[in-house]
Amino acid sequence: MTAEPFGAPSPSPFEALSPDDPREIGGYRVCARLGAGGMGRVYLAYTAGGRPVALKVVRPELAEDPGFQHRFAQEVASARRIHGLYTAQVVDAGTDATSPWLATTFVPGPSLQQVVHRHGPLPERTLLLLVAGIAEALQVIHAAGVVHRDLKPGNVLVAADGPRVIDFGIARAADASPLTGTGLRIGSPGFMAPEQALGLPATPPTDVFALGSSIAYMGSGASPFGDGPESVSLYRAIHEEPDLSHLPHGLHELVRLCLAKNPEDRPDTAWLIEAARRHPATGGELRFFDGWLPQQVSNDIHRHTDLPTTVPPPATLLDPARFAADAPAAPALPASAPSQPQPTPARHRDATTARRGARTALLTTAALLVSAATTFALLNSDYFDDPGGQNVSATGSLTPTAAPAHSSKGRALGSSHKPVK
Repeated sequence: MTAEPFGAPSPSPFEALSPDDPREIGGYRVCARLGAGGMGRVYLAYTAGGRPVALKVVRPELAEDPGFQHRFAQEVASARRIHGLYTAQVVDAGTDATSPWLATTFVPGPSLQQVVHRHGPLPERTLLLLVAGIAEALQVIHAAGVVHRDLKPGNVLVAADGPRVIDFGIARAADASPLTGTGLRIGSPGFMAPEQALGLPATPPTDVFALGSSIAYMGSGASPFGDGPESVSLYRAIHEEPDLSHLPHGLHELVRLCLAKNPEDRPDTAWLIEAARRHPATGGELRFFDGWLPQQVSNDIHRHTDLPTTVPPPATLLDPARFAADAPAAPALPASAPSQPQPTPARHRDATTARRGARTALLTTAALLVSAATTFALLNSDYFDDPGGQNVSATGSLTPTAAPAHSSKGRALGSSHKPVK
């Protein structure tokens, strides 16, 4: 394997959407492509509140399988029970959608396959920390009754604070699909355990074998069973010993135990974590602090934190400016012809005149009553004084103001009104 030259700019982790890509899935706004695999496409999407997620949409060929959706729903239900610090949490799914989908927390970092392809093999101490982190992820996955079945460097993302295992258990949904016999293989040659290559049931030791193959690849840049046709890699995994000649010597024993042909001869995840802790290269401490990764890899991870700008959501009534700008102009209504006055019958006119006269008399009487009350108030200004100097407000004090002076004009006006008889 040839790594890219040191310092060469890495391609953007975010690919622009094509016209065929959806813009919305299950209420999530799709922004960019993250990648594609045997199960489907992966998109960068956003929740309604603006949080990024990785959203995987299943391939149409798989979705058309009558039994796939049922198996997919079962695996998603199992995956929801997995809450590990080194796994990408499943947050939502559309198991009954026409194109089933799965949303997980977005991990801002490349896959370990991309890291090795771009920057070459990783140092021994980095590999031991990855062994511990991935083994802890497998502990949580297995405790939930799930077997990953497709663990490989491409299914492990690396963030600044350690690895994240993704796609755990979902491959099982496609195991019984007719497509597995027509070119779609569940599992990856070069990382598949012998029992898996032979079609036997996958168990937790199957994932341990895949971890050993992954560490060998990340430490040497090549599969321990060589390159070439898939059939050749699978034959070597079943019958031949792995090639570890390019792996750091301090990792040979650990990896060789993981790659034992018999599943019962492989170590469990707890043993792997303890072996990484006791290794001289880690100094008895497993911590993902600054410097645990080569600098060029850390720079690559930083690029994944610069997320692309999201597409603005559709305008709503809560966004009146955009709504008004996007709304079509209302059509002008034709002006109605001015109405012509219609002659009023004499009898109706007399009735109307009588009602108007009565209303006028009532209004006049009301005005006289209001005027009389006003005159009384002006002549008796002490009526509104607060007796005893107490506040008129029950909730707060009011600043006292001087009583308005009563002009002679006001009194003359007040005295001109006569009581209504």
